[in-house]
Amino acid sequence: MSSYRIDHVQLACPAGAEDASRAFFTGLLGMTELVKPPVLAARGGCWFRGPGDGGIEIHLGVEADFAPARKAHPGLLWPGLDELAARLETAGYPVTWDNESIVGRRRFHTSDPHGNRLEFLAPDA
Repeated sequence: MSSYRIDHVQLACPAGAEDASRAFFTGLLGMTELVKPPVLAARGGCWFRGPGDGGIEIHLGVEADFAPARKAHPGLLWPGLDELAARLETAGYPVTWDNESIVGRRRFHTSDPHGNRLEFLAPDA
C-alpha cells in the first residue's frame, strides 16, 4: 500500500436499526450495502460503500446503550451538494448550511435516521 487514507468510518446505531439505515444510506445517499463477514454480521448493523468510485465506506454498528454522535461526525466530500440537500430535505432530514466557516468549501450538516451528525462538503465553485 503506497498511501495513507481512511478505510472506513464507524457510526453507532440502536439494535434493530438496519432497515432505517438501509433506507437512508442506500435509498437517499445512493450507497451500496456491503456483505459483512459472518462473525460480524451476527452482531447486527450494516456496512455501506460509495457512491461513485466507492471512496466512502461507512459502517453502522449496534451499540447497547446507543446515544447519537451529535458533535463528532464524518465530513464527506460530495459532488451535487445542492441536489443531495434537496433530496434529504424532501425526505424529512433537515440540512443546516454553513458556507462561511471554511474558505473555499460549501457544506451542510444533517443527521442520519439515528441522530448521528453528518457533514457533506464540496469545493466552492
